[in-house]
Amino acid sequence: MTRTSLARLALPWLAALAVAGAHAEVPKPVIEIEPGTESCVAPPEEMRRTHMDLLSHQRDRTLRLGERGAKVSLNGCISCHASRTTGSVNATRQDFCETCHAYAAVKLDCFECHQSKAPARQSADAAGAKR
Repeated sequence: MTRTSLARLALPWLAALAVAGAHAEVPKPVIEIEPGTESCVAPPEEMRRTHMDLLSHQRDRTLRLGERGAKVSLNGCISCHASRTTGSVNATRQDFCETCHAYAAVKLDCFECHQSKAPARQSADAAGAKR
């Protein structure tokens, strides 16, 4: 292969690298936390890294040992993190789980078996009317 052939092969690749270098920073996803749900079972940095392990571990304990209502449960996460607009954690790309999973190109498969919607929330007016 001649130098000219090598240059022709390398030129598009080098140009792509130069463009990628100029735009290397990909914007981070915007995660909207519903008011009143700022507190979690662990700090956000830890949850970003380990939420899948926590949920998997709890899944095993629930299935094998029958433990329910633990501190780390999928239902607990959904009840806090479901959007007040959609009632879900993955109905739209702006919903809590879907935001990061889409950004990271990670398949969100929890909800193939589990419901992604939180139980209906009572408004303060409706709760007061029932008294």
